[in-house]
Amino acid sequence: MLRVQVVLAWPHRCLERELVLEEGATVADAVRLAGLGHEEEVAGFAVFGVAAAASVPLRDGDRVELLRPLRMDPKEARRRRAQRQRDG
Repeated sequence: MLRVQVVLAWPHRCLERELVLEEGATVADAVRLAGLGHEEEVAGFAVFGVAAAASVPLRDGDRVELLRPLRMDPKEARRRRAQRQRDG
């Protein structure tokens, strides 16, 4: 048996579930069984902060993180911050 944690940590929303799964369980299995109810908003998954496909098998003690979509391209966000500092 595997003990894993599934976490959704977004602005203004933080949900966490501890699960016990059978050996061979995948990221997709954990997300489905966690039932956090935001699957349509999830852009991807990570295991301890490293991007992971839904088919990745889990190990005992893993932490599965649900990733939200980016609101803005990181390069564009950096450009806007730099422009604000120059205009400042």
